[in-house]
Amino acid sequence: MHLLMHLIFIILAFMCYEHKPEGAFVPPYSSVVLPVNKHTDAVKPLYSVQIMTALVNSQYLHANFLIDVDAPFIWHDCILQWNTFQGSCPDNTLCAYPASCEEYQCTDVRTTYSYQNPSCGPVTNDSTIPDWGYCTCPVNVVDPITGSCTQALLNYDEFTVNTSNGRNVFDGLYGAYPNAACASSSTFQSFPANVTGVMALSSSPYALPAYLYDPLKRIMALCLPSNISAPGVMLYGTGPYYLLPQTTVDVTTYLSHTPLLKHSDSFGYFIRVDSILIKTRSIFVPINATTKISTIEPYTTLRSDIYDSVVRRFSKVTKRIPPAKLVAPFGLCFSTSVNGTQVSLKVPDIDFILPDGKKWTVSTTNSIKQITNEVACLAFVDGGATSEDAIVIGTYQLEDNFVVFDLDNSSFGFSSSLLRKKTSCSSFNFTLTNSP
Repeated sequence: MHLLMHLIFIILAFMCYEHKPEGAFVPPYSSVVLPVNKHTDAVKPLYSVQIMTALVNSQYLHANFLIDVDAPFIWHDCILQWNTFQGSCPDNTLCAYPASCEEYQCTDVRTTYSYQNPSCGPVTNDSTIPDWGYCTCPVNVVDPITGSCTQALLNYDEFTVNTSNGRNVFDGLYGAYPNAACASSSTFQSFPANVTGVMALSSSPYALPAYLYDPLKRIMALCLPSNISAPGVMLYGTGPYYLLPQTTVDVTTYLSHTPLLKHSDSFGYFIRVDSILIKTRSIFVPINATTKISTIEPYTTLRSDIYDSVVRRFSKVTKRIPPAKLVAPFGLCFSTSVNGTQVSLKVPDIDFILPDGKKWTVSTTNSIKQITNEVACLAFVDGGATSEDAIVIGTYQLEDNFVVFDLDNSSFGFSSSLLRKKTSCSSFNFTLTNSP
């Protein structure tokens, strides 16, 4: 029975996209689109994508999944039911079809695409589902907020997203059928409210991008919002991409590109930074240093040798700004109050100098964090002397920056701050439009 259900899922996966034989109709969409929400009710700012899950009474349920560009596979709050097509799923519960411990996906995830964490113990095939007759597939998952390890059960899942031409959101839907994992509700206590899963957007073959097929190209655009009142956007597929109010300007024209690098111990995304430039003075970055993109770390982290040089240089070029008492975890803070009135700071840009002379500019809105009305701090933190990655670019530096991961061409595109272009990540038009 479980093999039959497996076959059904495979058939559905191939049905979820349109083939393009000669002379056939070309789909009106070039990408799929998901809203990106910012959450500030956890121990650090986090971001989620909203995705459609089960179809109940002709209406799709929606769930929020934490964005993790490093995670090897998707996992979320659900339970396994081998007879999900018979209406046996309990009310207010998301059910998924189990993967057996005998199937190759189980071994593949456990041995090659599992979470690597010292706190994770061994997994065993000691559980079954009533009336199913096969062993389930426990896999280790790691809470990206606390770092704690727990076990989840591998499944066959189903997600649905809207299609888009980069300008409009269509009512046409696109289905994805990943291997994910079900974890208990208690696993998500550290997560922001109403966030009940982890959406893996890494290069792993079990992350969501691996399940988005033709006619979509393997290009992922991500734009993190800077506030909680309006969503940012994630698009998967080719451009063009448009943000209001500039309805005739393709955002890709703002992008510079640099190679994406592979890291043998990670499914995440890495680039090379040659130096850091602050007001004509270059700060050396060792040639073998790795720079990682993170959607979990809130602030860019620099290894101590690089961090000390950045803070020393930034202090010098901002010496006319009154200092303020340090606020953890920052190492340089400024007074933003003059005679009891808050004033905004204008500080020099920080430029990440990339290969071929490309420059990713971190302007004031992404380099200075306003802590209180009286204090603002340089939003970079010390990662310690032995940090595995010399630089980890955090989410505060990604906000209102349009970034593109081209997985086919191993290229990373970046816009620098959209605010300088009179738009933002919260300016995508999510108004639903009939498919052409």
